Formats: sequence, C-alpha cells, structure tokens
Amino acid sequence: MRWEWFTDPDYWASKLAFQRMLAALYLVAFLVAVNQFRALLGTHGLLPIPRFVARVPFRRAPSVFHLYYSDTFFAIVAWAGAVVSAVLVLGLTDTAPVWVSLVVWALPWVLYQSIVNVGQTWYSFGWESLLLETGFLAIFLGPADMAAPVPVLWLLLWVLFRLEFGAGLIKMRGDRCWRDLTCLYYHHETQPMPGPLSWYFHHLPKPLHKVEVLASHFTQLVVPFALFAPQPAAGIAALVMIVTQLWLVASGNFSWLNFLTITLAVSALDSHLLPFRAPAPAEPPLWFRIVVLAVTALVLVLSYRPARNLVSRMQLMNYSFDRLHLVNTYGAFGSISKTRHEIVIEATDEPELTPDTVWQEYEFKGKPGDPHRCPRQFAPYHLRLDWMMWFASLSSRYSEAWLPPLAGKLLAADPVTLKLLRRDPFHGERPTFLRARLFRYRFTTPAERRQTGAWWVREPIGQAIKEARLGPDGKVVAVQ
Repeated sequence: MRWEWFTDPDYWASKLAFQRMLAALYLVAFLVAVNQFRALLGTHGLLPIPRFVARVPFRRAPSVFHLYYSDTFFAIVAWAGAVVSAVLVLGLTDTAPVWVSLVVWALPWVLYQSIVNVGQTWYSFGWESLLLETGFLAIFLGPADMAAPVPVLWLLLWVLFRLEFGAGLIKMRGDRCWRDLTCLYYHHETQPMPGPLSWYFHHLPKPLHKVEVLASHFTQLVVPFALFAPQPAAGIAALVMIVTQLWLVASGNFSWLNFLTITLAVSALDSHLLPFRAPAPAEPPLWFRIVVLAVTALVLVLSYRPARNLVSRMQLMNYSFDRLHLVNTYGAFGSISKTRHEIVIEATDEPELTPDTVWQEYEFKGKPGDPHRCPRQFAPYHLRLDWMMWFASLSSRYSEAWLPPLAGKLLAADPVTLKLLRRDPFHGERPTFLRARLFRYRFTTPAERRQTGAWWVREPIGQAIKEARLGPDGKVVAVQ
C-alpha cells in the first residue's frame, strides 16, 4: 500500500501554528479552572462536585473525580493541565518520539474532560465541547517535526464547517431579526458581556449593522463549503473566517470561542498563505497511520447524528451526542434579546432595615454594574459567574440552583467567593441584609455620554431576591 497521500508537507507551518495556539487556549482554560473552582465547584462551593458525583454515575459524566475528590486534588489536576499546556506552548516536545507526542497531547484532553464533565452549569457552554473535540483531534497530529496527517486535517475542517454552518443555520431558523437583518441593532448592547468597543459598535449606522449581518450570513452559510475546495480557495475561505472572528473579538467577550475558531481556521492554511516549510518533515510510522485511520473512522461514525442535526428543523444548539464530546453540534444566538436586564446585588451592614437604609452594591469584574465603568476586555479568559449572571437576568430557571447559595456566601463574607468579585463594599466584613434588584440597562447615547461620562443608563424594574439575611442555620431567609 502506497502512503504518499497520507501526509502533506505544505501544511507543516499551519500545523505548528495550530498546535501552539491550541496549547495556549488549553493553558487559559486550566488557569480559569485554577482561579475559580473553589467558589463555584469546590467542596463548599455554589455547586459542589462531591454532591454532583454522588448522584450522577461515571458512565454519564466520565471524570477522574468519580474516583476521588478533594479541593486539593482538583487543584493538582488543574495545575497539571496548565503545566502540560505550557510545555506544549513552548514546543518542548516538538522533536519527541511519536508515542510521546500522543501521550503529552492526550493529557490536557483527559484532564479538561474530567473538569467539564463535573462542571455542571458553569461548564455548559459550547466552547467547552469545542475545545475538547479539537483537542482530541490534536492528539493525532503528531510531533511538530512530522508532516501533517491529511485525515486529521480533513477532520479539523469538518469541525470548522459544523461550527460555522451550524451557527448560520440556527440563526436563519431562529429569531426573525436575523432574516430581516436587524439583529445587530440590539446585539452589541444586549450580548452577555460587552467589551470596551461594544458601545462604539452599537452606535454604528443601522445600514452598517445590516452589512454586518449579511457578512455573518455569507461567512457562515456560504464560505464553509469552500473549505473543502482545492487550495488556495480553502485557505481564502479560512482567512475570511479569521477576519470575521477578529471582528467578534473586538466587539465583545466570548471566552475562547472566537480564538479557537481562528485556531481551527489556521489549520486550513497551506504554503500558499503560510510560506514556511520544514526542511525535511519526518514521515509517521505505520502503527501511527493505522491509529489515525481508526480514529478517522470513529469520528465519521459519530458524525452521523451531528450531521443529521444540521439539516433538522429541530436543530439542537451546542449539544454533545457522546459523553466524551468527540463530535458535537454548535451554534449561538439563535434568538436575540432586544432589551438588557442586569441583576444588581446590594447589601447593608445596618442592624435594622428602615426607609432610610443605605444599600451598597457589589461590583462584578466583567458584567455591567456601575454605569460609569467602561466595559473591559477579558476574552479569552472566561468569567464564569459573570456570564451566568447574564442568564440569571433572563430567567430564574437559570439560577435557582446557585443564586440563593451565592447570596448566602456574600452574607457570610466568604473570602473564596468574594475573590470572584471586583469590589466588596464591606471589605471582608459581614453585611446584615442583602437584596438583588433587576435593572433595565441600555447604552448611553453619544450626547448622554458627552454630558455625563457614563456608558450605561439603568432603571430598576423589579427584584430577583427580596431583602434577606442569614438564619441561625446559616441559610438565607427572607425578611418579613
């Protein structure tokens, strides 16, 4: 059997760039876990892992934490993933034997899989599955000094196609504003976590907003098919996607979703667009070729349901059909919020509530709060609590499991929880009463901003948590 078709030296540079970029995103993901897990998932967190693994069996959520859990062990797992990711970013295994490359790339995938599968609400986003699916395929690219295996390159294109085309279809099947090209009249203002340029994007002329939507439809519904065309067409299609994703990076915070999409698109660039070639890339051994072909067959079989989902009128968004997130469905913003609501948590240290009680506001790191504070850029770093606060403002069903415990943690001045916030108005001391109010937020007009310096205008419209305090048993109780 002749194997000349199996590798393509023209993709050596794109393979190397892809591996470095993916390893960097792994590193970010593990650092997010290190910094936030105790408050969100730890033994005394808002949604404790021990409680989860006690009721959900291993077969439904494969994870090393089914074997053993402690906060120290989670920290070891997360830090181990960060260290291995840093090793890959630095290229310390570039010239390692093929089997070493397989093992080293498999480690962050196994470790992050273990975190995602017990992460519950905090790890329910599409970019988690995307990182795992992409990371699984990266295991079989081999070391940097080896020529790129063509079957794996095609599988990466298949991921990118489903990611973009699925997102395009969910929009066309979803909110009418995607079809009449008006969704971006609202999206920059109502997206989960605006960035420092979102105010400016929101105030672009409406005809330009329609151009933005048309460009999105073209990139997601037409361009993906060119990925499977001969070069340089496939590379040009990937560049179009990269430009579109950079536009999204500039206009908001979407964790590492955009950066990972760019990473996938880089894998489609060959020497026409990345004119760097390895002096003499090594050819893979026979056993490795057989493994790659077996993995390719597995992915093709598992692709049946995600492919069927693409053409289904009942298309699922960001869904995994297998427990290991090997082949998934993707999509975002099938519907667009026309108004922005935010939950603002306030507390007081006064001994009794009166009409003159002074309430002080907790400030979050990323989500809108103080109208005079400019939105910040955090992506690809992911502020999980801030993101879920946006969902909580849409419906209580998104937060009923964790928002009351969060109130309890704040009333108890829990130091681990307070680290997730930007500002604690009580400086580590316990408040006596807490409430959470629902506000309607909108961006200021240019005239309002010139006059007041504020980025937002807000008005109270209701309550998410009525005045509450800690009871004798440490639970949150409403004030009568």
